[in-house]
Amino acid sequence: MPDYEDVCVLIPTLDEAATIGDVVDGLEAEGLENVLVVDGHSTDGTQDVAADHGARVIEQSGEGKGQAVREALEYVDAPFVLMLDGDGTYRPDEAHRLLEPLLDGQAEHVIGDRFANMEPGAMTRFNKIGNRLFNGIFRRIHGEDFADILSGYRAFTLESVEKLYLGAEGFGIETEMAVECAKHDVPTAVVPITYGARPEGSDTNLRPIADGGRILYTLYSLAKTSNPLFYYGSVGAVSLFVGLLLGAYVGYEWFVSGVSHEVIAVLATLALLFGGMLVLFGFLSDLMVTLHREQLRRIDRLDEKR
Repeated sequence: MPDYEDVCVLIPTLDEAATIGDVVDGLEAEGLENVLVVDGHSTDGTQDVAADHGARVIEQSGEGKGQAVREALEYVDAPFVLMLDGDGTYRPDEAHRLLEPLLDGQAEHVIGDRFANMEPGAMTRFNKIGNRLFNGIFRRIHGEDFADILSGYRAFTLESVEKLYLGAEGFGIETEMAVECAKHDVPTAVVPITYGARPEGSDTNLRPIADGGRILYTLYSLAKTSNPLFYYGSVGAVSLFVGLLLGAYVGYEWFVSGVSHEVIAVLATLALLFGGMLVLFGFLSDLMVTLHREQLRRIDRLDEKR
């Protein structure tokens, strides 16, 4: 069995009393004895169950999974971190799949791909469509294919995560981690994992519509600094399209019916000007970001040579 004394397992929980004990036991059976549970004010005895099974337990000061993860990182006492949910959907006996690329120095961040082996009933069709959509948007914006950016089963070095700016409060934390890894060129690997259905008696804390909206907002808002051409260009393209539609309508009415629409013509002109300016600003911002990244790469290479 591999020596995992340099690994701290981080488990954010909220009302997971039905499953957290088995999760902690499964991790300890794999040789992962340094288990840190950060609990979001559970009312079902999750903290007591986790502590009884040998985990170190802290109660988060705020609310939301993102805040829990950020706060828990302050208590991590090992250079490597394995993070998973406490709901029993991730298999502790597959921890080695995520840790091997990390411990071998092949990657600094490892994501478990749930779609590689998803058990029946593990995810609703609606959630599958949403996940595919978010992964497609991520690939389009950041040019990276991390397969499953919303996966909660991942491993990373403490040093690499300290480079990332994490501000999400809720379930957007996984999305933010993926975006920051792409933005800062953190060596990232993807490994296949099994994603199981929630055990009986375990209720999900995910709200598909509300949390999906927050994840989508997180993806789009973070594009401002990682892919400004997409961020500004997408809005500019919509404005140009609206301007062209309004302009076509005004032209049609003028030539066919002889009716002029001065107000609509002014709105069409403003929409075209606004859209053009945004697209141009997106190009200029993208150029600046590209130059900035190149400068950072040169600085990193100089530091490595010292």
